[in-house]
Amino acid sequence: MSTARTTVRQYWVALRVLLVFTVALGIAYPLVVTAIAQVAMPARANGSLVEMNGSAVGSSLIGQSFSGADGDPLPEWFQPRPSAATSADQNGYDAAASSGSNLGPNNPDLVAAITERRADIAAFNGVDPSIVPADALTASSSGLDPHISPEYALLQVDRVAEARGLPAATVHNLVESIIQERDLGMLGEPTVNVLQLNLALEALAETDG
Repeated sequence: MSTARTTVRQYWVALRVLLVFTVALGIAYPLVVTAIAQVAMPARANGSLVEMNGSAVGSSLIGQSFSGADGDPLPEWFQPRPSAATSADQNGYDAAASSGSNLGPNNPDLVAAITERRADIAAFNGVDPSIVPADALTASSSGLDPHISPEYALLQVDRVAEARGLPAATVHNLVESIIQERDLGMLGEPTVNVLQLNLALEALAETDG
């Protein structure tokens, strides 16, 4: 009987500990952290959403496609880097399917894809294939990288300017103004956020019009 009472008491203690930690770590802690985040950095806590005319058009943290219904890239927009985050109903940039291709550098499928992308991007932008930068040819490990290199952005200037009827110098200066420099002047590489660039481009076109 004593052994039975001891066992029951141990189970009861374990249950109470479980309930206490469930409330403390499963309810109270998330609520406190969420409240602090909403006060200290509400934009980041809510997904770093980017708005245009009062409506959310994307996130500064997640890349997106600027293609037509047929999947072809639209010439009037700056294009992001390729994405391997593909699902059954979305060809790339699916935030619910974040992933890279997991293909090694010598994988024949990856080599073929890079060769095809190089030719397509060169033809699309009217440039020599040899100057197409690496980030235009390869997907990021997440498949959702919102940034491209300044080199890739500048490579697209003439095509975007022609499609929109804007001076190439004006579009070039816009790209230069959007470039995000290295963190603390030394960490990482300069980047261009494609969504922010395209929104600035749209605002520029409206002003010019």
